[in-house]
Amino acid sequence: MAQILLNRMGNDHNEYIKPSVQLKNPYLDTMEEDILYHFSLSTKTHNLPEMFGDIKFVCVGGSATRMKAFAQFIHQELKLPGSPEEIRNICEGTDRYCMYKVGPVLSISHGMGVPSISIMLHELIKLLHHAQCHDVVLFRLGTSGGVGLAPGTVVITDKAVDYSFRPQFEQVVLGKVITRNTELDEGVANELLQCSSELQNFPAVIGHTMCAHDFYEGQGRLDGALCSFSHEEKLEYLREAHEAGVRNIEMESTVLAAMCRVCGLKAAVICVTLLNRFDGDQITSPHDVLVEYQQRPQVLVSHFIKKRLGYIV
Repeated sequence: MAQILLNRMGNDHNEYIKPSVQLKNPYLDTMEEDILYHFSLSTKTHNLPEMFGDIKFVCVGGSATRMKAFAQFIHQELKLPGSPEEIRNICEGTDRYCMYKVGPVLSISHGMGVPSISIMLHELIKLLHHAQCHDVVLFRLGTSGGVGLAPGTVVITDKAVDYSFRPQFEQVVLGKVITRNTELDEGVANELLQCSSELQNFPAVIGHTMCAHDFYEGQGRLDGALCSFSHEEKLEYLREAHEAGVRNIEMESTVLAAMCRVCGLKAAVICVTLLNRFDGDQITSPHDVLVEYQQRPQVLVSHFIKKRLGYIV
């Protein structure tokens, strides 16, 4: 990554620094202590630069079990010393999220939906800033419903879109709506697609990801406790989504893209499709098939990380 030239006041020579995580809140500078409550961490009780200053890759996903499994997997892939089974949950003081540090990789769970992941992202971005991390890439590893894609296809998101297929996230603040852009880093997406071509039997595409507010009605499912639309209306909506470039549907991508973009974090969303929503609503694949599908985003990001670190030429 190109370095930024900064001429600091009071200094006669030019000094090069690398891009860092930016906070967009002036009030944080006035606080004696910043408590990252949902991580059970604090700037006063923990030496965050010492604990996290070498982080280069942050991988987040909904399931605590899955993110622990990813931490153990990347530990093996990077051939780090010690046993993967002995990796400690840094957030063991809280039951909201889990967090595992494996060399330069941080693996964190975020729960389901925009509210849960947004809380985690606020504290994660502050953590990376307080730890003085540089050149960090953030990945969301997840599952999704495919829109015109076969089950098992990995979608690398270029734009996270809302229910009207617009690349934006609407945040209500003090009763007013703030709209933020949700385009993700093009370079990282293309690098991930190149990595996918280097893996065997690994179907992957770049496309738009629609972020829904829930799993059932918001995604046009006919199998929820409530349903106010017909099968034909559902299919028409999915056709419109597909024509707009949407290739999968999940529940977290817009806020992640928006917050990372504002704070200067390169980010990517990588989700595997568990079904083609044109063919149905319920996930019917055998358990062992679903397990292998869910490992695909982990395998892709592991390949990306190993290439970045020079493990793969």
